[in-house]
Amino acid sequence: MRVLMLHNRYRFEGGEERAVADIIELLRAHGHTVYSLERSSARLTRRQAAQALVSGGADPEEVAQAVKQIRPDVVHAHNLHPSFGWRALAAARGAGARTVLHVHNFRLFCAIGVAYREGAPCFRCRGADTRPGVRFRCRGSVHEAIVYAVGLHAQQPRIFEHAERFVAVSDASARRLFELGLPADRTHTVRNFLPAASFAPASHAGRGEFALAGGRLVEEKGFDTAVAAARAAKVPLVIAGDGPDLERLRHLAGGDDVRFVGRLDRGAMAEVRGRAGVVLVPSRSEEACPYAALEALADGVPVLASDYGGLPEVVGSEAVVAGRDPRAWAHALEHLWRDPERRQTRGSDALERARALFSQERYFNDLMSVYQS
Repeated sequence: MRVLMLHNRYRFEGGEERAVADIIELLRAHGHTVYSLERSSARLTRRQAAQALVSGGADPEEVAQAVKQIRPDVVHAHNLHPSFGWRALAAARGAGARTVLHVHNFRLFCAIGVAYREGAPCFRCRGADTRPGVRFRCRGSVHEAIVYAVGLHAQQPRIFEHAERFVAVSDASARRLFELGLPADRTHTVRNFLPAASFAPASHAGRGEFALAGGRLVEEKGFDTAVAAARAAKVPLVIAGDGPDLERLRHLAGGDDVRFVGRLDRGAMAEVRGRAGVVLVPSRSEEACPYAALEALADGVPVLASDYGGLPEVVGSEAVVAGRDPRAWAHALEHLWRDPERRQTRGSDALERARALFSQERYFNDLMSVYQS
């Protein structure tokens, strides 16, 4: 097949950029021809981004021209906002391509994408009703909140019209998206995957030196829960990442055995994770299928994860902890940490789960089913 990928890169890049790159590499490894057309929010001024969002995207002719030159079987879009918009999908279809929209988060409905405010998941904006985002100023300023409310309201029905298939990255995320208005009859669940080289030959969790939590340090990731649990359970904790919540977390950690090692590249993170005895994923937002959990499983490290979003189906019910219960987190961490043999068994089970659910072979077959549908 010939596939054209569309993606508007975020100002702060994360898991979605990784997913796009991994999908391209996977398709090429299976002999498919893949082209990529990317734009970046980091290269847009606030004014340019606002104009593109409200108008349904900028320069759809570039997409139409690419389709005419490349002649792809499928245009596989990821983040459309702000620079591609619904007009990119319409241009692709108009030029003769089939269209798939990969929905990695809640950005079709939510101005900030993560559907989180005031310490809990927030789904007040649903369907084309984006007024709550203005009322609560979810983008910070009233002006920017209005721009996003108007843009999302206007674009949503046209995106639904011009995307022939949708991909959600977990069943839980799909169910939530259906509640918000995503067409259920055209949506498929295709969970994220890890390349074959990511899977450890065996678990070493029984010899782990510390608990580990990693990612962008923002409130909705719940790293304060990880700090509180580690302090209460007297378990050494390493936090890998950077972000606006760093100083608050340092203050919460006090003088206890909590180390902040900054943002690590994938190689350095893999080295640190290989020395961990347990990985904590205490998110308070409804993450769909986060790489922090997938990579821990694939390294044979047991995971404790919150009960929000797609995390329970990623890690399994025995690894789930109530997201808003600090005592439960401290108890679960202490129970696992004090028993190296249990950690080793849970780590081996985690590795087997990762091989069964998150292999590149499973992903490729699922994605081909979407393309061929």
